Order: sequence, then structure tokens, then C-alpha cells
Amino acid sequence: MHFASATTSPALRGVLTAAGIGLVVLLAVVGAATVVDRFGGRALLDPDAVPRSVTPRGDLSDQERTTIEIFQAAAPSVVHIDTSSRRLDELGKLVLGDLWPEGSGSGFLWDVEGHVVTNNHVIRGARTCVVTLADRSQWSATLIGTAPSFDLAVLRIDAPRAQLRQIAVGESSDLLVGQQVFAIGNPFGLDQTLTTGVISGVDRTVRTELGEVVGGLIQSDAAINPGNSGGPLLDSAGRLIGVNTAILSPSGASAGVGFSIPVDTVNRIVPQIIQTGAVGRTAIGVFIANRGLLLDLGLDHGVPIGEVVPGSPAEVAGLRGLHMSDSGSVVADVVLEVAGMPVRNRDDLVVELSEHEPGSAVPLLVWREGREVELTVRPVTVESFER
Repeated sequence: MHFASATTSPALRGVLTAAGIGLVVLLAVVGAATVVDRFGGRALLDPDAVPRSVTPRGDLSDQERTTIEIFQAAAPSVVHIDTSSRRLDELGKLVLGDLWPEGSGSGFLWDVEGHVVTNNHVIRGARTCVVTLADRSQWSATLIGTAPSFDLAVLRIDAPRAQLRQIAVGESSDLLVGQQVFAIGNPFGLDQTLTTGVISGVDRTVRTELGEVVGGLIQSDAAINPGNSGGPLLDSAGRLIGVNTAILSPSGASAGVGFSIPVDTVNRIVPQIIQTGAVGRTAIGVFIANRGLLLDLGLDHGVPIGEVVPGSPAEVAGLRGLHMSDSGSVVADVVLEVAGMPVRNRDDLVVELSEHEPGSAVPLLVWREGREVELTVRPVTVESFER
């Protein structure tokens, strides 16, 4: 639609201008009257305004004092980790020049030798790692090794012992839902951030970014956000009970469901990383059958064995895969327990086997053609099957 342009005569414009001025004056008067009416005739500005008197705080509560003490004792052990890497162009070729910032996370001092524990996903793919201590000093870190199956990694910095405060280590086998917990880290790059909560679940199983199954995790509602990964989860005594590793959130921000690797696992895996440079997943050499077989066998849990790898620890232990029974029906061994721990599915089997070192004797309870039998298997690392 087209609109014609409008024009106005000079005389009329003068009238309109005068009317406009009158309207402005009228609005100003009305506005002033409104202000006066609204504030009861008092002026808007007060030259005698002074700061308010301060209300005394009073004594801190016992809980507040405990929280402060825990933070002050543990914070010197918590570090900030910045990583950088080389970039590839759209054709997949290496871009020459400076390193690009890759990401950041948290970690903590494991000992006075300069070992720093963090998550594997924090440093994965990094070309360089810089560790910032609580005193703001920065140190170039060397990667000692990783355990991707447990989402753990160990760095080392060459800092004076006087600047290194190793974290106090607790235990996780006796944790209870409802216990208070404290998380320290660097969410969104904000150093030395403390969040608190309670343990809301134990023995959780999640998958890492690499698809690895990690079990036995501690679930808490302490806020864990991007940048908290690798930081410590502490108990009310200020001891390390877990390593913050994941959150369950559609948005990527804290939604009150965080997961931490239990310290008992950390305390077992970290020394192995320091000793050997790497820790792989343990395995026994089996392929899992369809779970529908459980119904055919009248079982409601367990891991049915589909195939046993020749020469594997499973074959040596006497495990049997799918085969025809003497009666002509299809049967297979079903693993019910690993070292006394019930297994419901493949993930449970993987998690329970990972709790044992390669070569150690691990008892299995197996359902075989209507009866339970006990076997002993000696797991090996997954890498052993790739050689």
C-alpha cells in the first residue's frame, strides 16, 4: 500500500509550534505536581544523607565455622588447570603458530613430590598444561599418565615442596546418603569456589565421554559446574572422598545431580599411574549374549555368556558360552556374582572386574544348567587382547 506525503502551510506551522510549547509547559507543570504530590512536598535530593549504621554480625554458627575451617584447610591443595592445543583447519591440516586455549578444569595436590590428580577429560588432547596453585604461582605441568577407563589423570609440577600442600585422603566405602559434602574447584574459571551439599546417592554408574563405564560413583547435590571437573569432594572432616567428574544436566550447568569418583578407587589407581604411566581396563575375554536368554533360563539378573575368547582368562577359568546341552536346548553360563558382588548386566560386570588388578584371583558365582558353580578367573588388561 502506498501513502501520499503530507505538507503544512507556514501559518499553520506557527500555530502548531505555539501549541507544542504550551503542551510541554503544561506537561512539566503536571509532572512537577505529580512529583510533589508523590513525595509529599519533600525534595528529591538530601545533602545530609550519610551511610547507614552497621548491625553487628554476632557469632558464627558452629556449622559456619566448620565450613570455613574445611575450606581454609583444603583450599591450598586445590589447583586450577589450563590446557592448550594445536588447531586443525577445515581440511584437517595442522595450523602453524601459537597454541590455542583448549579448556580449564580443577585438580588437587596428591603429594609433596608435585603430583597433581585431575580428570582424564580435563587434559585429553592437550599439548600443554599449566597448573596454578592457590598462591597464584603458575607451573608448567608434565603428564605422567592416564587411566581413561576411570577418567583419571596425573600431572607433575616442579614446584618447591614448601609451596605444595598435599590433600588429606579419606575413604569412601562407608559413605552414607545424607552426609554433608564440600566441593572445591574453579567453575567457569572462578578460582577457589566452594559449594556444599549432601550425598544423595552411592554406587552410581555413568558413561564417560569416551563411552567407558565408570561405576561406584558418589552422587551429590553440591553444585558442580564446568570447570569443577577434577576438583576434590570432601567430607565434614575435610578429607578427600571423591573426585568431581560429571553432572547430569540437559543445559550443561549444575542441576543438583553431580557425580564423583570414589576416593577408594582414586587411591588404588593413582599410585599405579605414577608407577607405570597408564592403567587400562581389566577384562576376562567374553562376549555377552542377548539378555533374553535370562528369561529362557528362568533368571531375573546376571550376565549371560555368549562366546568365550580362545586362550582368554575366561576359557582358562572354565566359563562356557552358548552351546547345545545334552537335552538339545541352548544353554550358557550366566555370571551372577563377581567377588561376592551381584551383577545385573554388562555394565555391572565391567565395573566389578575393574575393581581388581590384572592377574589377581577373582571368584565368580555362575549359573550353569540349573545349578550354581564357583569359578576363579584372573583378569588381564584390555590391551592384552589387542596384541
